[in-house]
Amino acid sequence: MTQRIEDYALIGDLHTAALIGRDGSIDWLCWPRFDAPACFAALLGTAENGRWLLAPADAVIRMERHYIDSTLLLETRFETATGEVSVVDFMSPRNGHSNIVRLVMGRRGRVRMQMDLILRFDYGVTIPWVERLPDGSGISAVAGPYRAVLRSAVTTRGADFHTLADFEVAADETVSFVMTYTASHVPLPDPVDVQQAYAQAKTYWEKWTDRSTYDGPYEAVVTRSLITLKALTYLPTGGIVAAPTTSLPEEIGGLRNWDYRYCWIRDATLTLLALMHTGYYEEAESWRSWMLRAIAGNPAQIQTLYGIAGERWLPEQALSWLPGYRGSAPVRVGNDAASQLQLDIFGELMDALYQGRQGQLSASESAWSLQLAIIGYLEQIWQQPDDGIWESRGERQHYTFSKVMVWVALDRAIRTAEQADDLCPLQRWIALRDEVHTEICRRGFNAEMNSFVRAYGSTELDAALLLLPLVGFLPPDDPRIIGTVDAIQHHLTWKGFVLRYDTTDSTDGLPPGEGVFLACSFWLADNLILQGKIDEARALFERLVALCNDVGLLSEEYDPVEGRFLGNFPQAFSHIALINTALNLTRATSPATQRSA
Repeated sequence: MTQRIEDYALIGDLHTAALIGRDGSIDWLCWPRFDAPACFAALLGTAENGRWLLAPADAVIRMERHYIDSTLLLETRFETATGEVSVVDFMSPRNGHSNIVRLVMGRRGRVRMQMDLILRFDYGVTIPWVERLPDGSGISAVAGPYRAVLRSAVTTRGADFHTLADFEVAADETVSFVMTYTASHVPLPDPVDVQQAYAQAKTYWEKWTDRSTYDGPYEAVVTRSLITLKALTYLPTGGIVAAPTTSLPEEIGGLRNWDYRYCWIRDATLTLLALMHTGYYEEAESWRSWMLRAIAGNPAQIQTLYGIAGERWLPEQALSWLPGYRGSAPVRVGNDAASQLQLDIFGELMDALYQGRQGQLSASESAWSLQLAIIGYLEQIWQQPDDGIWESRGERQHYTFSKVMVWVALDRAIRTAEQADDLCPLQRWIALRDEVHTEICRRGFNAEMNSFVRAYGSTELDAALLLLPLVGFLPPDDPRIIGTVDAIQHHLTWKGFVLRYDTTDSTDGLPPGEGVFLACSFWLADNLILQGKIDEARALFERLVALCNDVGLLSEEYDPVEGRFLGNFPQAFSHIALINTALNLTRATSPATQRSA
């Protein structure tokens, strides 16, 4: 049976990433990019859909794992009746070919090991043709355009379309396995110097984490979250994927299974703030540059999400041959939310560019010209219903949060123009900003509930409303904000964690049922900080941090009854929220105070 989501750890090379289970099996890898077809897809099916197991052949008495120092190099220690062995897994930040290195290191006694390599290209369906390398150093597996080359001193054998090996490791011995991806039509890649690759990967991550300027009490979890965010970055373009996986369900057996291997405009501001406030200005600049390239063109064609290089065509389809994680079908690739109308992204976009200027990122005249065109377009469409922040598959509504982000777009454009003394229809923008604000307070607030509501005329709550004071729409001590936060705490929580909205009462076009959305609980903590309830906020934050798995990773959602992760993993949005809340708790000048000012 597929392992629990929290049983996985992440390695990557800043182009793609792999998930490794506690049992020593790589169950997910899209090669050569985050959004490429998977060659290991056991995560969404069975072992026959592709995996790479490297583990003791005998019963494991004890297992523990950790990342080596502040790096993305994973060490898993297995203890058996005869000894102890470590498996160190890593992918070197790419400089040419993509490589997975697996080092089996004897620690004590003598341990019998097994390897079971099942390569299945095209998301677990295509069996490659496997041949031995001319020099006898390993095998080459080819299917159409794909080639994976495995090199090791260990002798392998083929059986039932598996590549198998059995070997022993004694104390102080090291056995290495290196798998390299390359196109099938080019010459075989050169062998990898394993020790050099290890040293280079370790040095890269140590130098990268040394750049962090965060030195507060939550340094360990903040650093791990920053490393995770960097690992989800596609280095050539600066785009940051929401997660390296697709179709991990928001409810086991449910239909809410989406492809998150893309970049969302919605994440822009919080990502920039997290990076800038921890000293990673180069990464913030790269992310902003990716965003500007992605949205360039006609403002009417701006999308909610894009491919990692800014691709716009992301058609959604189901893969019928994969049964889904623990039977949670369909497995989807592509994401139709790219074509939705989500008004909130315009506010996120304008806020990101504004915060970038405030954070002293380089100015861009072309960016301001594009912003002028975007505001002009938003003036035409802001009164339309939309699909909302949660990407509803039901009928469009006048979502309160969407309208708030229209206000944010206008507000940030006005502030930018006032600071730069740029020529623009400033008085018209100010009048429209006031009009939007007035309408939201009149139509999006329910006096009987003493709370803002999910959509105009609705009585539903929405965790996105927690962002109203964080974006500066109203001050955190405004009675309407206090009432909204109180309503969400009492009526939109499950075991003390915040739901996005009540799916049982929603018309989102999908069957009800999902876990708590972790980022929303961090938003609640941010509100408590702004209200001066520091002890309560810290308690909630530390409870959320305690949900991290044994190597410090978070998923999108959590089931507080079963005590298990749900949704795609690891989730950038959850880690971004963790970083920002840690900063809000420990710094006077923080993302929350900067954005809400």
